[in-house]
Amino acid sequence: MIYYIIKVLLSSITIVAISEISKRSTTMGSILASIPLVSLLAFIWMYIETKDVNKIAELSQGVFWLVIPSLLFFILFPVLLKKNVDFWVSLGLSLTIMILGYFVMLFILKKIGISI
Repeated sequence: MIYYIIKVLLSSITIVAISEISKRSTTMGSILASIPLVSLLAFIWMYIETKDVNKIAELSQGVFWLVIPSLLFFILFPVLLKKNVDFWVSLGLSLTIMILGYFVMLFILKKIGISI
């Protein structure tokens, strides 16, 4: 139980720290947010819990392929905001397009014989 509390606290602290740093410096916040912290934490937690490096390698490969459609969000979201589209509408549209991109990517990967 203590282990899960530590996991939640460290993961939460990381997210809050990036948010707070971003208020002071969008450059530093961007650098920190662009580091695949969620993936790194997942790899670390998986290794500590399972020591299964093959599963971690599979996860890492899956993350690689699915980062590509996630970039749709980071392209569309700022464009919509700069066009004065409401924040929540921009967020929702960007997330929707990104999710559609995931389905397209999974379909393409399946067609070319790559399974995640």
